Amino acid sequence: MQHPIKQRLKALAFSLLVAGGHVVAAQAATSSTSSCYAVWSSSTAYVAGNQVSYNGVNYTANWWTQGNNPATSSGPTGSGQPWSVVGTCGSVAATPTPAPTPQPTATPTPVATPVPTPVPTPAPTPVPGEQPYGGTAWSLPGTVQVENFDTGGLNVGYHTQANSNQGGQYRTSEGVSIEATSDTGGGYDVGWTTAGDWLRYTTNVTTAGNYTVQVRVASSGQGGTFHFMVDGAQATGELTVPDTGGWQNWQTVSAPITLSAGRHVIQLQLDTAGASGGVGNFNWFSIGAGSSAPDFGSNVLIFDPSTPTATIQSQVNNIFSQQESNQFGTNRYAILFKPGTYNVNVNVGFYTQVSGLGQSPDSVTINGGVQANAQWFQGNATQNFWRSAENLSINPTGGMNRWAVSQAAPFRHMHVRGDMVLDDGGWSSGGFMADTKVDGNVNSGGQQQWFTRSSQLGSWSSSNWNMVFAGVYGAPSGASWPNPPYTVITQTPVVREKPFLMVDSAGNYSVLVPSVSTNGQGISWGTGSTPGQSIPISQFYIVKAGDTAASINAALSQGKNLLFTPGIYHVNDTLRVTQPNTVVLGLGMATIVPDNGVIAMSTADVDGVKIAGLLFDAGTTSSPVLLEVGPVGSTASHAANPTSLHDLFFRVGGAGVGKAWVSLKINSNDVIGDHSWIWRADHGSGVGWNTNTTTNGLIVNGANVTFYGLFVEHFHQYQTLWNGNNGKVFFYQSEMPYDVPDQGSWMNNGVNGFASYKVADNVTSHQAWGLGVYCYFSSNSSVKSANAIEVPNSGVGLNGAMMHNMTTVSLGGVGEITHVIDGWGGTANSANQVVRLAQ
Repeated sequence: MQHPIKQRLKALAFSLLVAGGHVVAAQAATSSTSSCYAVWSSSTAYVAGNQVSYNGVNYTANWWTQGNNPATSSGPTGSGQPWSVVGTCGSVAATPTPAPTPQPTATPTPVATPVPTPVPTPAPTPVPGEQPYGGTAWSLPGTVQVENFDTGGLNVGYHTQANSNQGGQYRTSEGVSIEATSDTGGGYDVGWTTAGDWLRYTTNVTTAGNYTVQVRVASSGQGGTFHFMVDGAQATGELTVPDTGGWQNWQTVSAPITLSAGRHVIQLQLDTAGASGGVGNFNWFSIGAGSSAPDFGSNVLIFDPSTPTATIQSQVNNIFSQQESNQFGTNRYAILFKPGTYNVNVNVGFYTQVSGLGQSPDSVTINGGVQANAQWFQGNATQNFWRSAENLSINPTGGMNRWAVSQAAPFRHMHVRGDMVLDDGGWSSGGFMADTKVDGNVNSGGQQQWFTRSSQLGSWSSSNWNMVFAGVYGAPSGASWPNPPYTVITQTPVVREKPFLMVDSAGNYSVLVPSVSTNGQGISWGTGSTPGQSIPISQFYIVKAGDTAASINAALSQGKNLLFTPGIYHVNDTLRVTQPNTVVLGLGMATIVPDNGVIAMSTADVDGVKIAGLLFDAGTTSSPVLLEVGPVGSTASHAANPTSLHDLFFRVGGAGVGKAWVSLKINSNDVIGDHSWIWRADHGSGVGWNTNTTTNGLIVNGANVTFYGLFVEHFHQYQTLWNGNNGKVFFYQSEMPYDVPDQGSWMNNGVNGFASYKVADNVTSHQAWGLGVYCYFSSNSSVKSANAIEVPNSGVGLNGAMMHNMTTVSLGGVGEITHVIDGWGGTANSANQVVRLAQ
């Protein structure tokens, strides 16, 4: 929820000072003297338990304070004064109490400055009335929900300035503000926080060790600072709550912490307020292993700047030599770079993902190149599929980076400090670029078509059939379609960028889930990083070789997200995504193959599911659908938190016999599609009119579905069948089936063939921009399709359907598309291979 502006700290109510788990009573000055603590400074912020000396007297802070002279603002604990007298100091040599580490100035980095390892303390004596919430100490390593602070009430289990539950949820009789959270996993969070508040948790540490504490936080505007205490002693450095972009946009910050085994009281101490007047919202904290990387398996290569350049170059060259022409092979790879600078040239082959692990593309710099060429196919890039480059910056050798690709080869969340070329001297049939900055020129060369979304370009040159730009700074201006064939949409109406894996400076892995943006233009990371919420890797089930549908579904039922490592996964049961906000992320073109005719994956009709980076490959027994988003009959609105689909690719045949009636079916409302290639194979193994059998590529039944970069090819009937209202498509590329044996085998109620793009007769509102439909009836060149596109009521723009900038092509003049849309537009055939219609 959007919180009211929180008041800054003015005066703190009385508070208990907890040291070593005991309540410290007021102590008057005594005649005995000891060594002096560190001298008090008016510019330093102190927190409960900090010790200072001033004019020969030692003091202890009762709570957060800055600028309060101890000599004039001291009194017994609980008297309302920020300082308590410990005793005189300076005349007798004694073993001094170690001075605490001063609190560092808050910085925007989410990782705290390490502090010296604290000396383990004996098990604390509980404060009278204090008990762990629920009666059992929280087991660590593990996760503690922040709302489950100890019982005992004000100044025992917690201290808050307001002493009221402004959220009105959960523990309503307590003075801590608790509300329902929309964070992954649901539950509650603690909000309306102020400087000086604290919460205590009785815990049991099973094994002593050096750990990492991760804390789930949110803030609208820059948040404040906080730290952890263990048994009254400071145990972490200062952590800062970043500006997460909203009170329910969550990120994870972390710090090292050392714990001894046994029972301990951990205190979450809130120190300073942020721009809003509050510290931030807090969902949970987790204490676990520190910097060791998760086990992503042997097909994920992770490099850091200390890795010798020769080692990196040798390994990436070895992968490319395997994958350069391995179009239907079984190997899958992800090459990941930790933040830093690398001098390397990465050629990207089939089923290879090259990605940075930073918070933004500029966190990782490649001096050299991340390139896709077509030398294996004599410069013809029309079969350069299934690869990706993500979240990197490139200083290209010679000033130019080549990305000569066709379908299923996204170039996203990238920064090219130079020029780009999208071909390799021959034809290319791409392509997709999003959330990318190119400082120089992009030359599309032999690209037949291309879609660019939410990017920033120095300039663009060249075109062929269908170039579409949505929300792009630097898109071509002043052009009049179709000369050249540039379709430019100024803003991207609604989108969520693809989730991506990252690692922080402490070695903690997480997945950043970008926020939904509306009416945007340009890159999402222009201010440094993409707004969104960071989910720690501990909340993901890492799918690896040997996992089955049963093990994956078991993880989903426990509320886990999924991260598929590179590989091919056969499933004999549907993978069922039933929880809202679940993230399913694939690395290295991870591939799911359904066995025995099952649906490979389905989702419930819930909010906020994100599915990204997967290839669904049909099995030998026909499946009714490969991915079904929401069950048939879904009616819920998800406008506030839509499901989004990113870089999802579908294949029927090619690697072997495959069969599926429908590849992707969208039943839920408000879904965002962000790049898909849905392909019935026209070459490879297991290909034939009666072999890799299908009906449709995509069926959309949900309302308000938006798709960016939609490629659908070679299915037996309609490539795309759109039944839902208010659909929008930005860029469409499609080829009709090559292998139609004769006209009689391909009739639709007396009409020649099936349109590629069919908007159902019941639809009252639909729009699409930049559509290209091609035919190449290589099995029988006499075959014809009456229309490339069909909309309701046999008219362009009638009944609420409006199609903008359409192109039909008879490739090589082999076969005919008689009309562009519903009897409108000229004929594409051997005599006139390219036809265009504006709207």
